[in-house]
Amino acid sequence: MKKNILITGGAGFIGSHVVRLFVNNYPNYHIVNLDALTYAGNMENLSDIEKATNYTFVKGDITDEVFINRLFEQFQFDGVIHLAAESHVDRSITDPLAFAKTNILGTMVLLNAFKNLWKDNWDGKRFYHISTDEVYGTLGETGLFTETTPYDPNSPYSASKASSDHFVRAYGETYGLPYVISNCSNNYGPNQFPEKLIPLFINNIIEQKPLPVYGDGKYTRDWLYVVDHAVAVDLIFHRGKNHETYNIGGFNEWQNIDLIHLLCQQMDEKLGRPKGTSKQLITYIKDRPGHDLRYAIDASKINKELSWKPSVTFEQGLSKTIDWYLNNSEWLQHITLGTYQEYYKKQYK
Repeated sequence: MKKNILITGGAGFIGSHVVRLFVNNYPNYHIVNLDALTYAGNMENLSDIEKATNYTFVKGDITDEVFINRLFEQFQFDGVIHLAAESHVDRSITDPLAFAKTNILGTMVLLNAFKNLWKDNWDGKRFYHISTDEVYGTLGETGLFTETTPYDPNSPYSASKASSDHFVRAYGETYGLPYVISNCSNNYGPNQFPEKLIPLFINNIIEQKPLPVYGDGKYTRDWLYVVDHAVAVDLIFHRGKNHETYNIGGFNEWQNIDLIHLLCQQMDEKLGRPKGTSKQLITYIKDRPGHDLRYAIDASKINKELSWKPSVTFEQGLSKTIDWYLNNSEWLQHITLGTYQEYYKKQYK
């Protein structure tokens, strides 16, 4: 069935993997990728599909209401997969208003455009909002986040995402807008901007620079390979139930310091360096404000209802990720020029 699908933030890390999957798997869909191409958006992420006949890229800002309304009128989108967001906690602490604008106002502009386009004619339509596990706050040493866990955000980033989740649900209840929401754990894999832990440390090990570890390094996260996340997005978009939330986790809990030790071990092996070389680069730095102790996702709902589960173990996914960065050194060099260096010096001084 011919459909026009809008994917926001499709030049970013997770978005580019979702765009690629939809363009390749659904030739009858016309995929429109809307991205503002800020620091984390990179057209090189999609060079392999940029000439596909069922793909269109549009540069634009989701907070620009006039522009968004015109775009919806032009393409008559049957579905929206909304990934565009400011997503780095450290940056949200520095500039919280930017996160409120993009993550809250931007989501509302998209919801309004979708509502105004279709009004009550919702047959075959869907708004898919992609969120984060950080909206749930922090866990102790035990327990898991479920779809019914109360929201308790602790950073400007997670607060902005929690607010956007609430607006999506409000549009569903108030206007009947057909939506689904997913809250995912930490993603890793190819094309991730090196402000996040894994690509940051891969780049620093390559350059033999210090590996900045917050606090004691004992913060625990659940890790999700980005390709597996894209597959989950596909399943939820097509088979998920309206007005439902799905948690997507990798069943991979790791303390940061243990993850870093594994990363150092694999990097030494792949770079042919003596065992323990990269581990010597670990440098403990002052903890960041509001640092959540532990996140862990219960992904049993998506497993039972949609038969989704991760395709790789964390060790396998990490190895694949390292190989990608080592084989795409030109991409990494392009990404880490200019303003990235300024940000890095400021953040990890």
